[in-house]
Amino acid sequence: MVECAQDAAAARVTQTVDRPDPLGDLDPLGDIDRLDPGAKKMASRAILRCGLQFCALLLLSTAGAAAQSTTSPAQTKTGSDQMAGMSGTSTDLWVMPGSDFDRPGLVPRANLNIGIGHTFGFLKKDPIGDELTFGYTYENAGSHGFFHTSFGSHTEALGVMKNFNLPHIKVVSGYTCIQAGIASFTGNAYVQNRLYDGEALGAMIHFGPHESIWIQEMYNKMPTMPWYTTTSIGYTWSW
Repeated sequence: MVECAQDAAAARVTQTVDRPDPLGDLDPLGDIDRLDPGAKKMASRAILRCGLQFCALLLLSTAGAAAQSTTSPAQTKTGSDQMAGMSGTSTDLWVMPGSDFDRPGLVPRANLNIGIGHTFGFLKKDPIGDELTFGYTYENAGSHGFFHTSFGSHTEALGVMKNFNLPHIKVVSGYTCIQAGIASFTGNAYVQNRLYDGEALGAMIHFGPHESIWIQEMYNKMPTMPWYTTTSIGYTWSW
C-alpha cells in the first residue's frame, strides 16, 4: 500500500509526489498516473460503472429465477426435477472488516470490504469457481494509525469463488477466491493506480439458510509493492 517517506520501514508504499516510480516505463498503469484530473475522473467513473452494472446483472438474474420458481406448483415441481443437478444457487451479500499485515514488520492496518456474489448451477463442476463476485475494499495506506489516515487505498475487484463442503460437517463449509482489479491510492497531489491481485482461503459458519459468518485469509500483491496478507471475519446474508 502507500507509506510516508519519513517511515518507509513501517508501511508498504511511500506516497510522495517527488518519489520516482520504481517501474518507470515498465509500470503497466504508469500512463494513468500522468493523465490530467479530468481523464482520471472519467476512468474512475468507468470502473465504478462496470461494477454497478455487474451488481445489477446479478440482482436481475436472481429476481428472474425467483419469479420463475413461483409461477405455479406444477411448474415448480417440474423445474426442480430438471434443475436437480444445479441446486444450491444463491446470492451472497457480505460485509467483512479485517486487518492487513504489511511487510516489512507485519504492521496492522484496517481493511474494510463489502461485496456481492452469485453462484451459477452450471459452474458447479468448474474447478476454478462456481460464484462470480464484485467487491470494494478500503485500506489504510498510511505509515501510522490503524483505522484511517490521509493516505488510503480503494480497490474495486472482480473475482471467482469456489464453494466446497467439508467431510462429515454440515455447519461449516469452505471456499477459495481469486480476485483481480484496480487499486487507487489517494492522499497525494495525484491518484496512483495499480493492478491488484488477491487469492483467499476461507470458511463459512452457517447459522441458517440465510445467515453465515465468513472467516478468511487473503494474499495480496500489486506492482512496485511488497506482498501482504489480510485476515478478515464478516457477516453474510444469502438468498
